[in-house]
Amino acid sequence: METATYTYSQVQELVVQLPVKKLPIAYHLLVDLSTSDARSLSLQEDFLLLPIAERRRLMDEQARQMVAHYERTASERQAWQAGDF
Repeated sequence: METATYTYSQVQELVVQLPVKKLPIAYHLLVDLSTSDARSLSLQEDFLLLPIAERRRLMDEQARQMVAHYERTASERQAWQAGDF
């Protein structure tokens, strides 16, 4: 996601190019964006605004944490996943 500045006309050009089936999705997205607090970004938006190298570093760190978690809980997970369903 770029952090460039966009104009209303650029956004309107994209909306005009949308197939009619996608207009409700675009409309609801724009309504949500216009009514949400403009000062607060979601965690996902904050993440997308980071440089790609920082995003990769964070995802690598999270992946390592999940590997460690699954290794620690392997026997517990095997116990509740075993047996008849």
